[in-house]
Amino acid sequence: MIQSSARLAALPGYPLAELPAIKRKLIAAGRDVIDLGAGDNDTPPPRVAIEALKAAIENPANSKYGFQQGNPEFRRAASDYVFRRFGHRFDATTELVPLIGSKEGLAHMPFAFLNPGDVAIVPEPGYQAYLGGTVLAGVEPYVAALRPERGFLVDLEGIPAPVLQKTRMLFLNYPNNPTAAVAPLEYLEKVVAICRKHGIVLAYDNAYCDIVFDGYRAPSIFEVAGADEVAVEFFSLSKSFSMTGWRIGFAVGRSPLIGPLTQVKTYTDTGPFLAVQQAGAAVLDRAEELTAPICAEIARRRDAAVPALRAAGFGVDLPKAAMYLWVALPPGVSSKAFSRHALEAEGVLVLPGSAFGPAGEGFFRIALTVPPARLIEAVARLSKALVGVQAAGGVGAA
Repeated sequence: MIQSSARLAALPGYPLAELPAIKRKLIAAGRDVIDLGAGDNDTPPPRVAIEALKAAIENPANSKYGFQQGNPEFRRAASDYVFRRFGHRFDATTELVPLIGSKEGLAHMPFAFLNPGDVAIVPEPGYQAYLGGTVLAGVEPYVAALRPERGFLVDLEGIPAPVLQKTRMLFLNYPNNPTAAVAPLEYLEKVVAICRKHGIVLAYDNAYCDIVFDGYRAPSIFEVAGADEVAVEFFSLSKSFSMTGWRIGFAVGRSPLIGPLTQVKTYTDTGPFLAVQQAGAAVLDRAEELTAPICAEIARRRDAAVPALRAAGFGVDLPKAAMYLWVALPPGVSSKAFSRHALEAEGVLVLPGSAFGPAGEGFFRIALTVPPARLIEAVARLSKALVGVQAAGGVGAA
C-alpha cells in the first residue's frame, strides 16, 4: 500500500481545514454566517493595482516565464519601498527576491540553510509556514511558547543551551499573527545579538508592518545594528493592499543570505506571474497613500470589537498593529470546542487558539474582516456561544 511520507505525517492539522467545510454546509442550508476566520481583507484591491494588471496582461511578454529575476520594475519598487519606509537600501538585483507570497519564501528558508541535526526555533502560537517548512525540510523544530506574561515575545534567553548551540534558524513575526503583539526595538537588539553569537539565520516575517494604529510604527529588523549579518526580512502585499489571492511578496537581505533562498526557488518555481509583479510595483510606489485607508478601516473595526468583547466578559488587549484580536477564554474552556460551537450554533467562524499549536490553547483569534456592525453582532453571538459551550461541558484540552 502506498503511503505518504513520514515528514508529511509529522505535520499537525492545518487550522483552516475543518471549519470552512462546516461553514459551507451552513451557508448552503441558508444560515447567516459571519466569517472572522481567515485574515483576508474584505476591502477591494487598490484601483491602481487592477489597472496596472490589466495593462500588463495585454503585453505578451508578461505571459512568459519570469524566473527568479522577475520583473525589474517590481524589484526596483520593492527596494524603493524598503528604503522609504525604513531608511535601509537593498540592491534590487542581488539583495532582493520576488516571492509567490511571503508564505512560500518563509517555508523555503529551512531548505536553503539547514541540515539534518540542525534546529529551527518556531514560535507557538504562530504562522504554520514556519513549522511546515521546517518539518518538510527534515529539520528538528524547537517550539518556543509565546506567553502573555512576556508580551508574546520569544524567550531566547530561556532556551536550553544545548538547543541553542544546535539552532541555525529562528522565525520571528512582529507585528504578530495570531496574537497581534509587537516587539520593542530593544528586544530585537537582544535577538540579533544572540543570532550573531550563535550563527543563527533570522527569518523575520514583517507581513503586517503597514497595518498599524494610533501612531505606532513597526520597525524593520534591519534598524538593528548587525542584523545585516544574520537576517532575511519578508514582506507581503496580501494584507496591506487587500491582495491576498494575487500571491505576491518579496524578501530582502544581504546577498550571502538572499542567494541561497533564490537558489532553492530556482528548483521549485519560476517566480510570480510577471503581470502581477507589474501591479505590485504600482502599489508599492504609492504604498503610503494606499495603506492609509485600509489601516483606518481596520482601526475602526478594532475600536468597535474590543469594547464589545470586554463588555461580553472576554479578555482582549487593544492591539497596536495587525488585523487580529487574540481573545482569552475563561479557564478550562476548550478553544476547539468553543470555536466549533460558535460556528454550528451561532454562525460565527473564529479560529481556536489550539489551531496555532498547543501553546495557543485558552484563546481564539478574530480577524477584523467585516464591518463594525457585523463585528458587534458577531460578539453578541460569541457571548451566547460561550454560555452554550459551558453548559454543554465543552471544557478541557482541545
